[in-house]
Amino acid sequence: QVFLVESGGGSVQTGGSLRLSCAASGFIVSGRCMAWFRQAPGKEREQVGTILKTSTHYAESVKGRFTVSLDSAKNTLLLQMDSLKPEDSAMYYCAVGDRAECGRIEQDYTYWGQGTQVTVSS
Repeated sequence: QVFLVESGGGSVQTGGSLRLSCAASGFIVSGRCMAWFRQAPGKEREQVGTILKTSTHYAESVKGRFTVSLDSAKNTLLLQMDSLKPEDSAMYYCAVGDRAECGRIEQDYTYWGQGTQVTVSS
């Protein structure tokens, strides 16, 4: 069984940093495409970034500020978020799919965590 559990969310001021973690079980994170998504109230869920082995992809809105990585020893997906802005406030989700490549939409992903809230105040 696949389980994903996010942690690390919280409240920070503009310009601050947070590090989100997604602990995975039931599969090996380094062998699948892993993704971070976020959803703000009243908005659609959007992809933040993906990682497949050492290849990463980021949304334009977070490029240069967010970093997706894997901690293979802990079988965990990470999201380092720096220079945070109020518009980064959202519920953040990790996800994994059954496909060999990284999809760009939420329908490409089968398993999801419960989410962790990030709030950035101005």
